[in-house]
Amino acid sequence: MDNKVNNQEGRGSWGSSFGFIMAAAGSAVGLGNLWKFPYLAGKNGGAVFVVAYLLIVVLVGFTMMLGEMIIGRKTQLDPYGAYKKLNKNWGFLGSIGILTAFLILSYYSVVGGWVIKYIVATVTGKIGSDKAAYFTGFIGGSVEPLIYHGIFMVLTVAIVIKGISDGIEKASKFMMPALLVMLIVVAIRSVTLNGASAGLSYYLKPDFSKFRPSVLVDALGQVFFSLSLGMGALITYGSYLKGDENLEKNALIIPSLDTAVALLAGFAVLPAVFAFGFEPSQGPGLMFITLPAVFEVMPFGTIFGIIFFVLVFFAALTSAISLLEVAVAYCIDSLKWTRIKAVSIASTLMFIIGIFASLSMGPMADFHIPLFNRGVFDSLDFFTSNILMPIGGFLMAIFIGYIWGVDEAIAEVKRSPGVKFKLERFWTILIKYVVPFAIFIVLLSSLGLLDKILGK
Repeated sequence: MDNKVNNQEGRGSWGSSFGFIMAAAGSAVGLGNLWKFPYLAGKNGGAVFVVAYLLIVVLVGFTMMLGEMIIGRKTQLDPYGAYKKLNKNWGFLGSIGILTAFLILSYYSVVGGWVIKYIVATVTGKIGSDKAAYFTGFIGGSVEPLIYHGIFMVLTVAIVIKGISDGIEKASKFMMPALLVMLIVVAIRSVTLNGASAGLSYYLKPDFSKFRPSVLVDALGQVFFSLSLGMGALITYGSYLKGDENLEKNALIIPSLDTAVALLAGFAVLPAVFAFGFEPSQGPGLMFITLPAVFEVMPFGTIFGIIFFVLVFFAALTSAISLLEVAVAYCIDSLKWTRIKAVSIASTLMFIIGIFASLSMGPMADFHIPLFNRGVFDSLDFFTSNILMPIGGFLMAIFIGYIWGVDEAIAEVKRSPGVKFKLERFWTILIKYVVPFAIFIVLLSSLGLLDKILGK
């Protein structure tokens, strides 16, 4: 055990502040930034959505991220142990976060496998002319998608099993800067295409006549998912922080990095999509159908296609390692397992669930989970994104604001030597009033209840 191990035996800690920031930003930066943000911007009026998103990052993203890091560093425990330590009746809230991360990675790994497949297909030029048929044909398979799902999970395991400083931190310190460089390269290529100006105008000039309440709801949901809030990842990563870290500064830097990646993704995707006359609001098809078609007609498109899918892979992998670490931390802290045992068992169970998620795109397409009336993949996505994450985030704000106490949270921020909590009053108002209300609205919308309440 090296000198980076903290006072709890068997737990690692970050070797540097930069390493933590890269890992936490990597947890936040994922597939949601690179396809969902451009897709939602395309669907919600472009620049109008961007303005709403930026506002909510400042109000909700910063507030919740700081709250989760405070709980993690204060307790130095996994989400379940953290909440239970602060209030013995609230361990269940940590369990919600662990379950959320566990289920998300089960199907997220399937999509990570698709990304690896598309790196290979772009290199070999095998996607062909009918991009939609190639995509649906691949994900509907019963063998090949499972192989790539397994490859992605093995790569995730290979990093997490090495621990915090030697595994997650080292990998993140390489992948995050590489991701940013590659994204900038693709964005520059996109905005310099002939015809890109229409996409830039759509993306940068707000037309507020296109504003609808649904724009705010979509932006709030995207901030939530993009920043990995409500799934225990930032509590877990925060638990490996030392006492001298400036939590307020980190809670400003990490959402800023995540937002920068999302905005760059918009520059990389929307001008190119507009330049070649494609539809910018096509959902998952934007990444796997539209963009390959864009790269095909773009000068040096194969090179930029490879760069794009490699950076998407890095984004997916940095998020995956944080999701796996949530479950692993619980097994180490609360179940007293070794890291090797925790990683092996957790990843195997995730892989098995992922098999059914993958098969629900093909051989099991007709099987629906009755509670959600959806296939396995879509049920997992709906349950985690629309129910567990908003509930977890809402209850976390209630816990800090009214159960554990804002004063206790503020004291933890100020525990770092020489740190003055400059946004103390602002954060207090947000965590007690603004964030719970905002997340409650998202939850109602996610469950389809908001329209009923508004009489639509």
